[in-house]
Amino acid sequence: MTAISDRHTDVSATPLAATDATPVAAAATPEGNPGLIALPLIIAGALGLGFTNTGIVDSGAAAVPILLSATAVGLLLATIWAAALRQNVNATVYAVFFGFYGSYAVLSIGQTHNWFGIPSSGAQETTALWLGSWLVTITLLTVLLVRLPWTYPALLAVVDVALALLLIGTVADSRLATQAGGVFVFGFVAFVVYYYAAALWEETGGRPLPLGKPLVS
Repeated sequence: MTAISDRHTDVSATPLAATDATPVAAAATPEGNPGLIALPLIIAGALGLGFTNTGIVDSGAAAVPILLSATAVGLLLATIWAAALRQNVNATVYAVFFGFYGSYAVLSIGQTHNWFGIPSSGAQETTALWLGSWLVTITLLTVLLVRLPWTYPALLAVVDVALALLLIGTVADSRLATQAGGVFVFGFVAFVVYYYAAALWEETGGRPLPLGKPLVS
């Protein structure tokens, strides 16, 4: 469900990483912004998940075409681009969410067409395993990014809550918990919309929009 605007989160590209022999201005000059590809496609995919989880759209697989053909592809391209630019923090975030969105699409299609030989009686456990695995992974990412502006770990914390609620909804067969998880997905979308606006605003010559101070300096 996210990625991060490159100019604000690539630690290796900030003046803090400049050596005495490297001018600060040169170290801060952007070489590219993969977030301009990743962020709008994340918004589209997450909106689809929010609509299906809240029940606004009845078909649980309705978001899969967006996730598979747009969001996952865009995140893969952004991951490769960020890695090529040595924007390592961005690359790991994009890669995690590429795995999340891509594996969701594969899980949904695979269960529908019985690709993995999982009986219908095991569908609930399979979905719970998928949710739990990504909950642990993204929670770890949340903790490890506390040195970034506080809005980034806050965004990931929203994802953590959404996944926890969806996991409860799956295990307990609780429609209320699933719908609550969908509401938090929309909260995640709101964060990403702001990041996309901030990235594009600055890219077109505007002043950087505030993203908050780091939780840990």
